[in-house]
Amino acid sequence: MKKYYLGIDVGSVSTNLVLLDDQGSLVYRDYLKTMGQPIKVVQEGLKILKERMGDVSIAGAGTTGSGRKLAGIMVGADVVKNEITTHAVAALDTNPAVNTILEIGGQDSKIIILRDGIVSDFAMNTVCAAGTGSFLDRQAARLQIPIEEFGDLALKSTTEVRVAGRCAVFAESDMIHKQQLGHRVEDIVYGLCQALVRNYLNNLGKGKDIKPPVMFQGGVAANRGIREAFRRELGMEIEVPTHYDVMGAIGAALIAREAVKSRGITSFKGLDVSQCRFGVRPIDCGGCANMCEIVEIIRDGVGIACWGDRCGKWSSRVGKYA
Repeated sequence: MKKYYLGIDVGSVSTNLVLLDDQGSLVYRDYLKTMGQPIKVVQEGLKILKERMGDVSIAGAGTTGSGRKLAGIMVGADVVKNEITTHAVAALDTNPAVNTILEIGGQDSKIIILRDGIVSDFAMNTVCAAGTGSFLDRQAARLQIPIEEFGDLALKSTTEVRVAGRCAVFAESDMIHKQQLGHRVEDIVYGLCQALVRNYLNNLGKGKDIKPPVMFQGGVAANRGIREAFRRELGMEIEVPTHYDVMGAIGAALIAREAVKSRGITSFKGLDVSQCRFGVRPIDCGGCANMCEIVEIIRDGVGIACWGDRCGKWSSRVGKYA
């Protein structure tokens, strides 16, 4: 029976699941909206995977994203890695020569600088919406343009319209002002693409040594207007990998494959985890002045792990649970 490796990327907007074969080729991918319910969505993703692929032999699993720790405990992940690591691993697997990774998702964005296959610098934005996909979604809705058509419309622009991009609120006000002045929609749309790119490079790219090859990852990489704005601003060609929107999950699966091959055994609990009853219980620890807020994850009525403490009093119990 063929062996496969599972990668799960749990983000604030989407949860992505991928399966790679033993050679690292992608054989399955799924994109689900997280909707603030990571436990439910991970279980739903595993259920759909089993329905579509049957009882495949999963030899290892890795998790990443903001919900990586929770997902890792749920499925019994062999590796739990941050997004910087997984995006870098996936990019290098696609193009070993890559020097710069631009990544823009729905709620955050990041830049990763690589030299000789090693991460030498990075920066993340999790605060300002003006450098993320949610900014484009909101403006597309205001302009009554399907987000899928946003990028193609931007490329029809013939006149540069500069939209303030330092802040999402100011950008929206400036966009409305430009509409009132009678500018064409396609010029305003491309102006918004340029605004996002300027914001990204000013916030994340400032002081960074951006060298080609440059790879663009994340859901926003589908937007041709943003890609063109990056190309013009940087003066470099922008490479978009085939599976640009699930690179984090791919990286997690690749790292899990190496970890399992090294150890010779997996911790993965199986696809039937989708049938378990999971929940989360908050615990206020009054053991010291830190007053840590502990999170305990419950499976079928039994606590299986804790995190959130500074001293290890609660998180060290993970081995005593399952």
